[in-house]
Amino acid sequence: MKTFLDCFPCIMTQALRAGRIATDDENKIKEILGEVGCALKTLPLENTPPHNGEVIYRIISEVTGNPDPYREIKKSNIKEALSHINEFRKIINGADDPLLMAIRLAIAGNVIDFGVNGSFDIIAEVNETIDKEFAICDYELFLSELEKSEYVLYLGDNAGESVFDRLLIEQLGKPVLYAVRGIPVINDVTEREAVESGINEVATIISSGSTAPGAIPELCSPKFRKLLNNSEFIISKGQGNYEALSGTELPVFFMLKAKCEIIASDIGVKKNDIILKRNRIISNNK
Repeated sequence: MKTFLDCFPCIMTQALRAGRIATDDENKIKEILGEVGCALKTLPLENTPPHNGEVIYRIISEVTGNPDPYREIKKSNIKEALSHINEFRKIINGADDPLLMAIRLAIAGNVIDFGVNGSFDIIAEVNETIDKEFAICDYELFLSELEKSEYVLYLGDNAGESVFDRLLIEQLGKPVLYAVRGIPVINDVTEREAVESGINEVATIISSGSTAPGAIPELCSPKFRKLLNNSEFIISKGQGNYEALSGTELPVFFMLKAKCEIIASDIGVKKNDIILKRNRIISNNK
């Protein structure tokens, strides 16, 4: 997915929010906004939003000297999600279709996004998503392709959301490789947060090597790119991974809530819709 001009105000808002989290030095925050503003002049619209986001968050880290400004927020999000994990398991186990319910909850967890949202109510989001109709639901295809797969490559998104990913992984019935960001970026999950969420108890944690808020293949490690290209069943969580991979022909199932108008329009849904969408079908039916 390319970057649109409408993305630019959001980029500046994110830069201001992240700058205030990273430092209370007003001069440094002003410097961040100035450098981001200058960067916008040369950021190609043909690049994906996570590609351009990598530039923005690198500026924030360099100006503030803080490589992980969201660290305490990530810990807090994980702690809150874990405090409800047994309640969420009861919801899943009591459902007519536990796997589909686990998918719903995994999408509900996608609201924990400081790139788009300044605040959120995760319990309210869960309660809403339990009964919400999917705008796109390729669940039958999901079941069919899951059954044929040897393993699942699961692309994580936000740190607090990884607790909900854990609940879905428990229902998949397949070995899972859980891919995290290569470095801290926004509140996205790295190996550290994946372990705190207990992902290591249900999956093998691997690094994508990505330095961007999305699994952009060319910004991932060569080892991960090879895995990405050879995997037959991929779950992609969140907007950043959608933006990074929607232009590919990889066998991806996108799971997300469309939290902005631009992404909703690109998918063909309304803002705040929930989506389980198979990427375009490719010729070899992978």
